[in-house]
Amino acid sequence: PGLRAGSCLPPCLRSLLVAPGLATMSSATGTLTVQQPLNYRAGARVQPADGGQLEEVFEPATGRVLCKLPCSGEKEVDLAVQSAKAAFKIWSQMSGMERCRVMLEAARIIRQREEIATMETINNGKSIFEARVDIDISWQCLEYYAGLAGSLAGEHIQLPGGSFGYTRREPLGVCVGIGAWNYPFQIACWKSGPALACGNAMVFKPSPFTPISVVRLAEIFTEAGVPKGLFNVVQGGAATGQLLCQHPDVAKISFTGSVPTGMKIMEMAAKGIKPVTLELGGKSPLIIFSDADLENAVKGALMANFLTQGEVCCNGTRVFVERKILDTFTKEVVKRTQKIKIGDPLLEDTRMGALINRPHLNRVQGFIKQAKEQGAEVLCGGDLYVPDDPKLKNGYYMRPCVLGNCKDDMTCVKEEIFGPVMAILPFDTEEEVLERANATKFGLAGGVFTRDIQKAHRVVAALKAGMCFINNYNVSPVELPFGGYKSSGFGRENGRAAIEYYSQLKTVCVEMGDVESVF
Repeated sequence: PGLRAGSCLPPCLRSLLVAPGLATMSSATGTLTVQQPLNYRAGARVQPADGGQLEEVFEPATGRVLCKLPCSGEKEVDLAVQSAKAAFKIWSQMSGMERCRVMLEAARIIRQREEIATMETINNGKSIFEARVDIDISWQCLEYYAGLAGSLAGEHIQLPGGSFGYTRREPLGVCVGIGAWNYPFQIACWKSGPALACGNAMVFKPSPFTPISVVRLAEIFTEAGVPKGLFNVVQGGAATGQLLCQHPDVAKISFTGSVPTGMKIMEMAAKGIKPVTLELGGKSPLIIFSDADLENAVKGALMANFLTQGEVCCNGTRVFVERKILDTFTKEVVKRTQKIKIGDPLLEDTRMGALINRPHLNRVQGFIKQAKEQGAEVLCGGDLYVPDDPKLKNGYYMRPCVLGNCKDDMTCVKEEIFGPVMAILPFDTEEEVLERANATKFGLAGGVFTRDIQKAHRVVAALKAGMCFINNYNVSPVELPFGGYKSSGFGRENGRAAIEYYSQLKTVCVEMGDVESVF
């Protein structure tokens, strides 16, 4: 839904030339100029009241500096939290149906703002084709939780003698969301949707690599009618995140990112006995049985590895292929991978844009170099890509890579690369592949392709992963819970399950007779 063909920017954006409240925008990559503050507090864009160093923000497609981001300090964090606290008093007292109407309006506005996908593409490097899907998922998320807001309820329990008890589902208070750079706007909606539906307020910290689009979400919430300060944005890096996690008035932390950072956040939250939701890394298995529909299996493997330049936490980067179809499958995957169009992410026919920044590109390249040293064979790609367009020559591009002759103990098979690198591994039996698939510290996702429906359900039941796919991969319906096992984190985003992580139960016991006392 929402995917279109045509020129590289939608007509409404080309006619506006200026993205409201954000920046000067034209119809080409390399022309965005960030002009206004990227913090958002009490219903308005603001410069941070204090802060430390400036962080350079890059346009991945060109390597150009978009802006220098001031990181928020202790005073700014406290002002944002106090702003959220004040708005929480109003929002939490509104009925679920009142909150529903406001959130539906926010979803409607997002549907109309085509420039959001363009901002996401410019700041993240992913193709405009993908960014539009991300924004569609974002407004669908708000719409879904708007629908749940009016249905939140406890239960009534009858007790002896006419007495009874009941439960109330109540909001937590000020929730902190800390987002990742691969899906900046979508992650902000995944966290704010259930949080706001339950009656909470939120202070959100985007990744310092992708600070631009989340501020538009804050403006849209205000435009839709939330109390000013209900959704605030503080910009910064690790130090700002630490201040948020340690703030005494923060009730809950939801983090998407790396395992090491997740561990630190959990430690900080423990000192304040604050609940956390952690959506961390993965090294997920995709199992292709010989009886699978080959066309679908190949397409599934490409979707499992190359979306957003491979920078997806739940990617199925360990592709286990039954030996009898290994050669046929591998040949077709390599052929399709070599046809992926790389380049300017704002062009309609681009299917792979630029990686997030130079250090990350170098890191991915280092994994490929190490894989070759350990005996893996580069079947295609893995090298740097320089587009013909001179304005893109300093962008962070590489050709998507398929690795063959992989072994389970290789670094490229064990560690999360977070780039467009697929590792293909042969297997012979179901029992064997399940043991190997589960031999990882991660447990975010897993997939299986087979025509045998009994085998499919048997395999996903045995996979130690929180999100599993049968005959597809990397689809993200907002109705379904998303989250991991083991070192991939805990808690769930999306679906009704997320309500449990943004609310708390109060039990009320009502005595309808006299008190019986032992004294």
